[in-house]
Amino acid sequence: MQVAPEQGALLGMMVELTDAKRVVEIGTYTGYSSIAMALAMREGGKLYACDRSEESMEVARRYWKEAGVEGKIEERIGDARVTVLDLLQEFGEDSFDLGFIDADKRAYKEYYEGLLKLVRRGGLIIVDNVLWYGKVADPEVQDKQTDAIREFNEFVTNDERVTYTMVPVGDGLSLCRKR
Repeated sequence: MQVAPEQGALLGMMVELTDAKRVVEIGTYTGYSSIAMALAMREGGKLYACDRSEESMEVARRYWKEAGVEGKIEERIGDARVTVLDLLQEFGEDSFDLGFIDADKRAYKEYYEGLLKLVRRGGLIIVDNVLWYGKVADPEVQDKQTDAIREFNEFVTNDERVTYTMVPVGDGLSLCRKR
């Protein structure tokens, strides 16, 4: 359930390329993706790790400490839709450089809409699992998560607010650069 090593490397590269100083991650799990991004951030950068599971955060905290990035990460436990609204109120619109979504697949569009407000023009929104183990291409598969990802993929492909590409790395990443 964590990102693949090549996805971690790509996330780190995206943080470097955007010179991201403020990043939000929706869905932390074991902390692997947040470590990859935090390691790529320069001093003074901050990553806001959002997850609704205290158990996941406990695991992530241990790995953040091992990786030496715990000082760059601020955790936010709870529903990420609410957390994004809180971050908007705290920092304002266009205040983040990069957002990464890897959580409840049925809420992808809501997370994305929130991040479009939070991320600055020229910033990135990166979304994981957009190939969903190939299920999105199989018309026989009709479960709620697969349908939600199909709908999200269709939506973001046509969203003129971003420049979009899908990268077939790991389980698929959508890269959305805010215009």
